Amino acid sequence: MTIFSKIIAGEIPAYKIAENDRFLAFLDIRPLQKGHTLVIPKVETDYIFDIADAEFGELMLFAKRVASAIKTTVPCKKVGMAVIGLEVAHAHIHLVPINEVKDLSFGLNEPLKLSDEELTNISMEISKNFS
Repeated sequence: MTIFSKIIAGEIPAYKIAENDRFLAFLDIRPLQKGHTLVIPKVETDYIFDIADAEFGELMLFAKRVASAIKTTVPCKKVGMAVIGLEVAHAHIHLVPINEVKDLSFGLNEPLKLSDEELTNISMEISKNFS
């Protein structure tokens, strides 16, 4: 069971943004930028391109709605998207508010250190703008 499956099961707390019966979006606790969010399917699949076509499309549409809420909430030019898939064996999409290309660079940027209060406030604000 991955850390993401434990979050889905409620065994590990998360700063949730949005959720339905198939997908979950929550803040990354080691964010590149304020508002850095992870979007995951609730069914544990290691490799994102192993997800069935219909579910993959629904995942992307869910992520699109989350990105819209992030952009409405966090001042940025765009919300960048990255799928890396090496750090946790559970398919996930990184949605990161960006103003420059380097804002989405995992190798160059140190994660931000945000307090529990900051993460809680950010997640609540983005969640309010999710529709």
